[in-house]
Amino acid sequence: MNTENLLKELNDVQREAVLHTEGPVMIIAGAGSGKTRVLTYRIAWLMLQGTDPFNILALTFTNKAAREMKERIAAVVGHSEAKNLWMGTFHSIFARLLRIDGHMLGYPSNFTIYDTDDSEKLITQIVKEKNLDKDLYKPKKILNRISSLKNNLIIPQYYDNFPELREYDEAAKIPDFKNIYTAYVERCFKAGAMDFDDILLKTNELLGTFPEILAKYQDRFRYILVDEYQDTNHSQYIIIKALANKFENICVVGDDAQSIYAFRGANIRNILSFQKDYPDCQIFKLEQNYRSTQHIVNAANSVIANNRDQLKKNVWTSNETGEKITIYKALNETEEAHYIAERIMERHLTYQMPYSDFAILYRTNAQSRALEEQLRRKNIPYRIYGGMSFYQRKEVKDLLAYLRLAVNPHDEEALRRVINYPARGIGQTTVERLTILADQHNTTLWDICRNAINFKNELGTAPAQKVSDFATMITEFGVRARRESAWDAAEHIFKASGILRALNDDKTEEGISRLGNVQELLNNIKSFTDTQLSLEENNDISLDYFLQDIALLTSTDQQDDGEPNKVSLMTLHLAKGLEFPVVFISGMEEELFPSSQMVNTRADLEEERRLFYVGMTRAKKKLFLTFTHMRMRYGKTNDCEPSRFLDEIDDQYTELILPAFHRSQPTFLSGPAWGAGPANNHSSGPFAPIGTSRQKTPHLATRPSSTASNALPPEKPQGEILTHTVPGDRVFHEKFGYGNVLEVEGSGVNVKATVAFDQAGQKKLLLQYAKLIKVKP
Repeated sequence: MNTENLLKELNDVQREAVLHTEGPVMIIAGAGSGKTRVLTYRIAWLMLQGTDPFNILALTFTNKAAREMKERIAAVVGHSEAKNLWMGTFHSIFARLLRIDGHMLGYPSNFTIYDTDDSEKLITQIVKEKNLDKDLYKPKKILNRISSLKNNLIIPQYYDNFPELREYDEAAKIPDFKNIYTAYVERCFKAGAMDFDDILLKTNELLGTFPEILAKYQDRFRYILVDEYQDTNHSQYIIIKALANKFENICVVGDDAQSIYAFRGANIRNILSFQKDYPDCQIFKLEQNYRSTQHIVNAANSVIANNRDQLKKNVWTSNETGEKITIYKALNETEEAHYIAERIMERHLTYQMPYSDFAILYRTNAQSRALEEQLRRKNIPYRIYGGMSFYQRKEVKDLLAYLRLAVNPHDEEALRRVINYPARGIGQTTVERLTILADQHNTTLWDICRNAINFKNELGTAPAQKVSDFATMITEFGVRARRESAWDAAEHIFKASGILRALNDDKTEEGISRLGNVQELLNNIKSFTDTQLSLEENNDISLDYFLQDIALLTSTDQQDDGEPNKVSLMTLHLAKGLEFPVVFISGMEEELFPSSQMVNTRADLEEERRLFYVGMTRAKKKLFLTFTHMRMRYGKTNDCEPSRFLDEIDDQYTELILPAFHRSQPTFLSGPAWGAGPANNHSSGPFAPIGTSRQKTPHLATRPSSTASNALPPEKPQGEILTHTVPGDRVFHEKFGYGNVLEVEGSGVNVKATVAFDQAGQKKLLLQYAKLIKVKP
């Protein structure tokens, strides 16, 4: 794409935001206003104007967003140059930075990244060692407290500078919190490990402690772009401000109306106060919504207008008027779920819409039970986001623990997890003795293990030998991890560790499922290795690189099960950044949404309203809002009151539908506040309850069958793997899909094919690893 065509694809405000490259810029991007395109084209424009991609830092909130943006940039400037961008999530970018310069803080370059489970287990161990009450010092509670302090850059050494912290901990009956926090930080450091919050905290420490390091990255990152700026926390804010301090070529993109992560430490003040930080900043407002119908856009505007704390903008759309928003009152959660399942099946059959076009959103995970039950009854396939991810399953974490130890044997949590799995006669008593020895000698658990023979008196001769044998095995795994590919090392470790034998011995249905999950992990590693080998550049195939890659997956990145044609179920928080033709928001009731815990202050209530706004603006064509007359909560059936947010939607954009049980009865919802009139007035249209009259709405004409088929994954064609190819061949790749061969170069094992894939863009692949299949054009 040339420069002229790039700019033609933008509206006037988008174009101005792309072209204004110098100095601080804030782009206020309303829902569906094309912010990703602006951010992408702004980076592409910088590169087309001669800016070295190594001098551009682009920060996103999901790896998926970063990958998609980089592909779009590559389509403009070429893959070779796009690969040189520092683009990714805060955690992936700054983990990369710490692997380069973290040694200044005493960390190895192959430090482990602890997930929540690892951190909670470590806290449990510390609480046990200190003989504290486990019911008061609950791991999740302590970890959340630690996370909050780290995100506000309060390390244990600074704890006593804030008397209110001790007062809080004493009131919460956790007076020993500081000691646990201190021990947790020390143990992570000894293990060569960081948790997610440490990645930001240690980046701040690195940049704040070593001026020469800060200067190096200030000179490198001359242009900084931040997506979803309203979701940044204090720690992220400080990093960005420090890096941008020299050139001030900082561009932040966000929407205060979509700031919904205060519970994670996100500070809406970062975007509201951007003008104070940079008084000479230029502000561009992207107000045209390209996603949703007029009814949805206007209804969402009428809701968010009730927030006082916001940057004023006027979101509008030139899209079709669309259907009114359906508000449905059910008897209970079962009838609510039945109604939703009926509407999905009805639209799927009538309009040939794939199941992937539908999303059901809710405030709490507990609401999914009734919904799942009704979807299963109708054989409607679905995927739940936010449940246990693949990488959190026990058997998967067991093998990953061995792989982590091979890369970093000082990883204490990985070592504790597998030192006696599969069983090798190293009992809990021996592990406790190893822990005591490590503490007495002020060293790591691993150092004691690899020198276990020297502690026969303390451990006993037989246990010392078993621990020594375990350490020898891990050492051998480490040698392989350094010399071999991720796949070769992992396959060997899977067999040599005894995991394969242990899983094969379990012939139960659960055992067979566990073996399948571990084999899927190995398939993932094989796919990773093959993909890396097929790339001409950045083709690191090490186990260390693979572990880094999966450790930094976001919740959204972990949900892809390879079967896209399913209804999506998720909490409203997880829906951020997604869009669907048809959206249901269930449980629109007081004390559920807004949550009873979020109505005590204006700030909390406005956050809940922003969450509702996010949910509404996920819908492209049709939005359903459902609530119940009564709902089972905490084992009791309670009467429900409609959410106050429903009353904030302008009447002209909604229709109220009542179920048969309620249709003949007077209702408080039939008054003018709802604009509904008698329930019968809203019983027409394709979404009316069964038994009422229906007629097709003109703009919802039947979709062509290609719409449904295009939503499905490309089917792998039959054929042999190509050993040679020529320009013009139509080919298929397991990961990148269909494409056309543009160029072939090299000879022997070094033959490379440049392929323009339909969806993934242009790739240069080594033919011997690419496993291309030739298909008919």
